[in-house]
Order: sequence, then structure tokens, then C-alpha cells
Amino acid sequence: MSKRVRKKQGLDSDLGSIKKQKICNTLRASTGRQYTVSVALPGSIVENAQSIELKTYLAGQLARAFAIFNVDEIVVFNESEMLRNSGDNEREESSRKKKQTVNISSDPNIFLARILQYLETPQYLRKDLFPVHQDLRYAGLLNPLDCPHHVRQDEKCPYREGVVIDRKIKYAKGSLVNAGLTKHVIIDRSIKPGIRVTLDMGNYETVKTDGTYIKAKVVSPKTPRQNGFYWGYQVRIADSISKVFTECPFSDGYDVTIGTSERGNIIHNLVDELPEFSHLLIMFGGLGGLETSIDADQDLKCTGEEADSLFDLWINTCPGQGSRTIRTEEAVLITMATLRAAIYKKGRIIANE
Repeated sequence: MSKRVRKKQGLDSDLGSIKKQKICNTLRASTGRQYTVSVALPGSIVENAQSIELKTYLAGQLARAFAIFNVDEIVVFNESEMLRNSGDNEREESSRKKKQTVNISSDPNIFLARILQYLETPQYLRKDLFPVHQDLRYAGLLNPLDCPHHVRQDEKCPYREGVVIDRKIKYAKGSLVNAGLTKHVIIDRSIKPGIRVTLDMGNYETVKTDGTYIKAKVVSPKTPRQNGFYWGYQVRIADSISKVFTECPFSDGYDVTIGTSERGNIIHNLVDELPEFSHLLIMFGGLGGLETSIDADQDLKCTGEEADSLFDLWINTCPGQGSRTIRTEEAVLITMATLRAAIYKKGRIIANE
């Protein structure tokens, strides 16, 4: 091999390494953030799609929108009284029969949540975290989210997601983690196999015990966000709209809430109208709008006609629409784009976790 060819290959390798590092830095915000943005929507929206392929594609569209606009939590709520009453029975029956490999969810809320969780998970962890399921039959055809935590094998990002593997370490304490690298990662904590963890990779230092491993430490999933990286979203299912609020994972709840409707108020300057927040919740309705969902929830004291009383802001983000209806997946894109500047301006630097 000539010197010229070797020199060119070395230059290509260096440029590739620089490019990968640049990609990681590009996806990092100039400052970290403490505040969170949550979105709630009904799982029934996938029922409007006429095949499992279209249902899957719809879920993929939503996942891409949530990732693009840095959503931290997605709440899939059950807007139907009938579905809510039968949901527990369906889940018990499913568990009893244990159809883990050929099951397909009759509950649209579970279907949507499963697709959203699958797409948020880095590709190298999916085999460990998701058993074969008919709901995921077409998920491989969806566009990837390509978030910062979907790190390639040869990229060096300060943080990585991993899953603890069932393998004992000789001559050392701790656990081994699959983090999508050529070598397993060793951590100094004993954690149950199958648990997903967030890792601070430090300088990718290697250590030797019964093999060569990369040393890292487990950190909170919030840590990357606080240091400037968007680190994906959490997904939870709520049996009703009221439980979106009562089962909030934050100790002080959502301090600012926004309801969206074509009958909402038209606000021309959302930067001025949106209060400062630590944990923002934006809620979307289904085919009949949020008003229908609120009417179906017997635990709420207000009716659909009084829906505006449930939220701090009750807004219409697309006044003068040229179509009779705006689909929920379209409303998500329109609303998140409309709110983007206001969210950046009013999100508190220090939030109450």
C-alpha cells in the first residue's frame, strides 16, 4: 500500500471521528434545563386508522413530533368510559393467558404507548427490553427518532443508555451493562438484570478484571437534560383525564396546564400569556375534542362545556383553519411549533422536581 493511500485513509478516519464528535456537540443545547414539558393525548386516536400498518405509522409520526420538540413525558389517557371500565379486565385476561409472542392489543392506549416506548429506546437495547409482539410487527419500518441518546457504537457521548445483563463479574463488585459498545460497561452498583440505566461515561476509561470493560457510573435519567442534552421521553398510561393530573410523577404536580381546542381562545402573543413554569402540561383531545373526553370522566367536577376551567390556558393554535377538522397528529405539530418560543422563554432554570 502506497504512502499516499495510507495517508488518505488516515485522514478519512480522522475526519470521520471529528464529524461524529461534531454531531454529538450539535445535539447539545448551549445550556441545560431543569423544566419539563409533558404532553397528554388519548390513545383512541389510533382507532381512526384502518389497518395495523396505518396505526403504527400514526404512532411513529407522533413520536417524531415529540422528539423534535423536546417533549419529556407523554401521557396516553383513556377518554372512553366504556374502555376505562373494561381495561382492567382486559389486562388481567391478557396476563392470565400469557400470550407474550402473538398478542395484539385490543386496547388502543396500550398499543400507542408500546410503539412510543419502542421508538424512544435506543436500537441496541430493543432486543433486551422488548419481547416479540404483534403490536411491533411494523415498527421496524418507521423513521428513527435519532435523538442524542441513540448513540452509535463508535460515537463518544458523555452519556449513554444501557441495560444490566445477567452475567457475574469475577474479582470485582458491581454489574455489567450492555451500552451498545464493543465492550461491556462495568458499574460499581449491583442492579437487577434487565433494568435500563443512564450512564455517565466519563473518559471511557477501561479496567481489567476477568476481562476488559469500560468503566462508568449510573446517574439519574434527568442528568443529561440538566447538562444540555435532550434525553428522550417517558411514557405512562392514565385511565382517565383526571388521572393525568392525580398520577403526575412530579411532587408538586404540573404548575402550568394548557388545553387545546378549536373552540379555545385565540392568543396572539403566547410569550406574554404563558406563565413561568417548572412542569408544563399540554393536552390534546381525540376525534371529538377535549370536551368529549372531559364529559366521559365522571371524576371531574366540570363538564365539557366548562373545559376551559380545567386549564390555565385554553387555546386555539390554528384559527381560521381551511379544513373542517384538524387531526390530533397535525394539532401536535401546529401547537408545539406555536408554543416553542414561549416554552424556551418561560421555562424556569431551577425547577421543583
